[in-house]
Amino acid sequence: MKALIIDGYVDEPACLGVPPYLSPYPRYIAGALRERGLSEKDIRYLTIDTLRENPPGAAELVERADLVIIIAGMTVPGKYLRASPITPGEIETIFRTAHGVKVIGGPIRLGFSSEGGKAAKGTEGGISLADAVLARMDLEAFIYDLFKDNITESSPAKLRDPEAVEHRFRTTAEIGRWGPRGAFLIRQHPDFPCCMCELETYRGCGRQVHCSFCTEPFYGASDYRPVEDVVSEASALYSHGAHYFRIGRQPDLFSYHGTDTGGTVPKPNPEAIERLYRGIRNSAPELSVLHMDNANPITLAAYPEESEQILKTIIKYHTAGDVAAFGMESADRAVIEANSLKATSEEVFEAIELVNRFGAIRGANGLPEILPGINFVHGLMGESKKTFQFNYDFLKHVLDSGLLLRRINIRQVMAFPGTPIYGKDEAARKHKRLFLNYKERVRKKIDLPMLRRVVPEGTVLRNVMCETREKGITFGRQLGSYPLLIGIPASLPLQKFINVTVTGHGMRSITGIPYPLPINTVSPNLIRELPGLGRKAADSIIAGIPYADREDFLRRASEGDRLLRFIEI
Repeated sequence: MKALIIDGYVDEPACLGVPPYLSPYPRYIAGALRERGLSEKDIRYLTIDTLRENPPGAAELVERADLVIIIAGMTVPGKYLRASPITPGEIETIFRTAHGVKVIGGPIRLGFSSEGGKAAKGTEGGISLADAVLARMDLEAFIYDLFKDNITESSPAKLRDPEAVEHRFRTTAEIGRWGPRGAFLIRQHPDFPCCMCELETYRGCGRQVHCSFCTEPFYGASDYRPVEDVVSEASALYSHGAHYFRIGRQPDLFSYHGTDTGGTVPKPNPEAIERLYRGIRNSAPELSVLHMDNANPITLAAYPEESEQILKTIIKYHTAGDVAAFGMESADRAVIEANSLKATSEEVFEAIELVNRFGAIRGANGLPEILPGINFVHGLMGESKKTFQFNYDFLKHVLDSGLLLRRINIRQVMAFPGTPIYGKDEAARKHKRLFLNYKERVRKKIDLPMLRRVVPEGTVLRNVMCETREKGITFGRQLGSYPLLIGIPASLPLQKFINVTVTGHGMRSITGIPYPLPINTVSPNLIRELPGLGRKAADSIIAGIPYADREDFLRRASEGDRLLRFIEI
């Protein structure tokens, strides 16, 4: 029995699986296959980008696999630096080529759309699956149940008729077993060992009334994983070479193992989160990154004392550059009420202040310890032209208050069948031009000055991985939650880590130069990028090359005393 897992990538409100991220989906599936008796060598993993490159043997893997599994689904599609999600046409082509049993699943079961502002189509109505089967609930459970019995040396693999397999959700006990067993799969990821492992603490929503557009309620009520299971999975990944982790697969980390006290959201459980972080740190003592993702701002506003404890725990055990992504969605009270949103603008502001109070201090990698991120969704019910001004005014208030935001995500709603907004998202089309103009205004008037505040010129950012090159510019990022894109005006080796001095700012990215800059050997273009250096002073420094030592540089170079900390000789 040969199984092939093809990762077409996922991007959900509470799960990311686009490189350099590796989502839990393929790891759970690999673990389910291992439990059924397949060996590690009989389970192959390819990303869709690897398949596009058509390396030797890839086509044969698809043709000869007894079981071909495609993972796909972008419920909140974004723009990606060096990865492109699988397309419907590619899905159809793979399934035409494959001769074994063919199954597809993941968030694509909810439907698909190419971009925000367009309602999602039902999968089976928009993709020709031929004789492939769509797992209408959990793909990993479907794959597990596809086997009649566990495989042994004396028992060949026997698969059920896929059409006869029950569609169901997996249990936390099952993924507690499958997560560690599937950890070996990380070694087959094209970015290994520099890939981010998305860790799941729970899924589903504990609110009684859900946001109009959210797909998380399709997973049911909150189903918390035991702390020990999450730690065990992180430990298994670490044993296979993982060093980059994000506790990202949950709608609100601050509510993990929270208790229902009859309020709007569960009461946080700081002790459980402390055990989680301490356990991960103890099981992966030399990890390089430990970040988080989603946090519900109403949780922080409603339970500030418990949330303060959690923030202190996170800062104690995590790595700097962390982001608590707040789903604000709108500052317009009419939109908040019409769509059952979570928090008012006043409550979100309180949450932003709380995170800044403890997280704004600069950490070891050059970034603040932890900052809030804000998500806005447009095209919701009740949206009017005033909505855009309300949102802008809120962001301006945050900026004028001296607070920090790591990033501002602005998107148009993608309505999925079964959500309250489905069929009522006409505002997305009606306000398209207004949305684009407003987005540009936020980028210029809010994002740019905010970015200058978060990473001022001259800041040294450590452990930047060079990822792509284009027209003589190398683009790199620090691995982590919502990493900053850095353009470096030089052709540098890819998949290598360097330190970078920040030299300039765009609306959502920055420019930088290697740190320290070897002044005697680098190109004049990099010297001209030194922070605060004018053209005349730069030409004078270039003309003085080579410098014998640091004292010689101080003696002969214009502004040498100010620039000395950025260079090496």
